[in-house]
Amino acid sequence: MSLLKFVIHYNQYINQSLSFFLPLSFMEFILMMAPFLLALLYPSLMSLLLKLIDQLRNDHGCCYILHYECFKPSDDRKVDTECCGNIIKRNKNLGLQEHKFLLRAIVASGIGEETYAPRNVISGKEESASLLDGIAEMEEFFYETLDKLFHQTGVSPSEIDILVVNVSMISPAPSLAGRIVNRYKMREDIKIFNLSGMGCSASLISIDIVQNIFKSYKKKFALVVTSESIGPNWYSGNEKSMILANCLFRSGGCSILLTNNPVFRNRAMFRLKCLVRTHLGASNEAYECAVQKEDGLGLHGFHLSKNLPRAATRAFFENLRVLAPKILPLRELMRYVIVSRLVRPALGKGNNKTGPTVSFKAGVDHFCLHTGGKAVIDGVGKSLGLSEYDLEPARMTLHRFGNTSASSLWYVLGYMEGKRRLKKGDRVLMISFGAGFKCNSCVWEVMRDLEDENVWENCIASYPPKTLENPFMSKFGWIMDDQNNKSLFVD
Repeated sequence: MSLLKFVIHYNQYINQSLSFFLPLSFMEFILMMAPFLLALLYPSLMSLLLKLIDQLRNDHGCCYILHYECFKPSDDRKVDTECCGNIIKRNKNLGLQEHKFLLRAIVASGIGEETYAPRNVISGKEESASLLDGIAEMEEFFYETLDKLFHQTGVSPSEIDILVVNVSMISPAPSLAGRIVNRYKMREDIKIFNLSGMGCSASLISIDIVQNIFKSYKKKFALVVTSESIGPNWYSGNEKSMILANCLFRSGGCSILLTNNPVFRNRAMFRLKCLVRTHLGASNEAYECAVQKEDGLGLHGFHLSKNLPRAATRAFFENLRVLAPKILPLRELMRYVIVSRLVRPALGKGNNKTGPTVSFKAGVDHFCLHTGGKAVIDGVGKSLGLSEYDLEPARMTLHRFGNTSASSLWYVLGYMEGKRRLKKGDRVLMISFGAGFKCNSCVWEVMRDLEDENVWENCIASYPPKTLENPFMSKFGWIMDDQNNKSLFVD
């Protein structure tokens, strides 16, 4: 197109655009433009307008949490120092070096003395666990939390439209989801999903399934039931990469009731704002860093490789790269761009060793971190620039309940609620990691002030304790003496 034709077309476009305003009187023009002028003059009005639009948009495809119940096993399933010592003593495959490794791992784990183990492990049947032992472990959790959930909400099992169960390391037939349907006599048209092998990040995968179904079906109830099978998967060998899992994983679980019915908006606890899933399974290194396998003796367990921290870091930052634009205010994104593209290069490479960072606190009020271990909590906290106050819920959950796999996020959330931190309008960021290798995250908006102590009832007042040190080193520290070549628990 020639320059002359471009000018002609441009003039025609301007004339057509202006022709809309020409029949209007001056007063009519002012009235029509008033909302836009007010928005420019008063940014708070624009903010209110945007919030209204956001509310209307989210109510159309909303995903609310009405209630959740975390599982608290009975006291006879607690594993204190003495109980742990007895369990380790029964493993005849462990030598002096393995005992030393276990002692260092337990002391550095951040886990206290009130976590819970399966009944078959407590009773000494960890090397001969049956299928029934695994199913009994799950059913004890299922029925206690679901009974409470239905009672607390007044929602009947017959009203449930969608059921998602995630337990990674046990998959009987009929499925665990089928057992729940049978127990509560749920409807014939219920949509059920039974997930296995998804690891510690499975609960957010379950939430993602629910929210996607909610996009196609209106006014539905959904249940997410999340746990892990510990009993049949206790490792009795001596490979260090596999006995580490015994130090970290503990019994637990959570049942969550969700809905997309706007009628329940005022009853809801949380509304899902966004959810991001990252999977690095295409990378052999990431895929093989957390694998269920058998050792040289044919004993099965969960192998954690030395490449795990690197895979977790990569998955974490890939996830945040997608998440950041969804949750951070424009000013924070602009600050990051300016610093990374203009300020840091101008200062020179010597001043750009760590690179610019995004402050997630600009868009998030609370951080609900996976309790994969003390090192995981420390690493995520350092990457996000979090304070000890921000990390306290994850640290206390690890200390009190251990790593309960996919359900651990909900114990952390329960701690925040029990401490009355969650106020209406706050945003909560959940971050979890899992085998595959996966990093999943989501952001919840708090719909009302929350103060239910949930699973932390009767113990929330004692947290945080004065010290998180456990007594293993004081009781068994003598094993670190190289002169002692005896087994750790010789009578």
